[in-house]
Amino acid sequence: MGPHRLTLAMRAKLLPLAGLYLVQGLPYGLQSGLLPLLMRARGLSLARVGLTKGLYAPWLFKLVWAPLVDRRGYPRAWLALSTAALGLVCALLAALPPAPSGQAGLPATAVGLLLLLNLGAAVQDVALDTLAMQLLEPAELGPGNTVQVVAYKLGSALAGGGLLAVLPNLSWPLLFLLLAATYWLAAALAWAAPALQQLPRPQSSEHTPRHLQDLLAVPGTLWTAGFVLTYKLGEQGASSLFPLLLLDHGASASELGLWSGLGTVACSIAGSSLGGALLTRHWKLLPLLRLVLRLRLGGLACQTALLFYLDTPGASLSPGTVLRGVALLSLCLQHFLGGLVTTTTFTVMMHCSQLAPRALQATHYSLMATLELLGKLLSGTLAGVLADGLGPNPCFGVFLVLSALPLLDLDPSPSTLG
Repeated sequence: MGPHRLTLAMRAKLLPLAGLYLVQGLPYGLQSGLLPLLMRARGLSLARVGLTKGLYAPWLFKLVWAPLVDRRGYPRAWLALSTAALGLVCALLAALPPAPSGQAGLPATAVGLLLLLNLGAAVQDVALDTLAMQLLEPAELGPGNTVQVVAYKLGSALAGGGLLAVLPNLSWPLLFLLLAATYWLAAALAWAAPALQQLPRPQSSEHTPRHLQDLLAVPGTLWTAGFVLTYKLGEQGASSLFPLLLLDHGASASELGLWSGLGTVACSIAGSSLGGALLTRHWKLLPLLRLVLRLRLGGLACQTALLFYLDTPGASLSPGTVLRGVALLSLCLQHFLGGLVTTTTFTVMMHCSQLAPRALQATHYSLMATLELLGKLLSGTLAGVLADGLGPNPCFGVFLVLSALPLLDLDPSPSTLG
């Protein structure tokens, strides 16, 4: 089989995966971007809007149903059914009667359906990641994880405000009808795509997993778990605080909104795409990860130095100043490097999970993904508390130390991960 035919075979896998990962990003964008806007426009308090973060709870319990995906039925069937179920939930949300005027929050029925939406999305996430692990060859993990990260971010951006920009008069019923139709089309794609039909039948195994003991026995698991839990601690804290600190130093909210919204998403996608391209060109996984972590650490050091300089007399972020341009460039550069780091790290995660027996792969990858999410939530949640307690500049010093830790983790990395 020649290289051209190999490329065509890989494209036949990546195109349906791209469509499915794009759809997978819709619930996150909906609830982190668009839903708060719609709720605030209806007069809900900021505190009530903030409580919608609790709707993400089902994502933290993926390990509960991941063993079912591993051992019961086909990942493709789980994927098609969970995606179709998401379409049904969206249709029910579209059919809800308008909330009474003056109501202080979302109706209980809407909250229940949104929780079901997150539950279905989390099951879909497990099934799609399992299918990708079984579908992709080791040499295809770089492009595959690029498709995963980029398509997910595009889906999130589309549901997080892209629809509202295209359809400024978008109503609640129309929004969820559009989402329902999208999910049903994606369910048909998951079931009918030729590349997804060629997966081997799951083989019954007499081996009964002993939960954590068997997961930790997979080569490289302990190291990978520690790495994914800590690799975003410094970056996530800094990226959540840096735009707010620029606002405190005189940058305009509208300009920051543009750059920290559209600009950073575009740079993050570009970084993720570059990561996949480098892995496709046979860059070794761990040396590439070491390089991008060093670049990220250098970029964070520049941000920290910039914040210290802004506290000196005469420093200003006024329009037209070089310092303003440097600050905005730094914001975008860190998201570009963050995209590079994310794609490379997700490739490490999937490579490690592929070393597990097939009956454990979904559970293993869900463990890695849950730890990665916990690390990001921990840093993003505590960043503001840390800044209030230590002050912004010392807080960024802590972020620098946290960003250096993953580089130290690479020294004892297992040879099985490349």
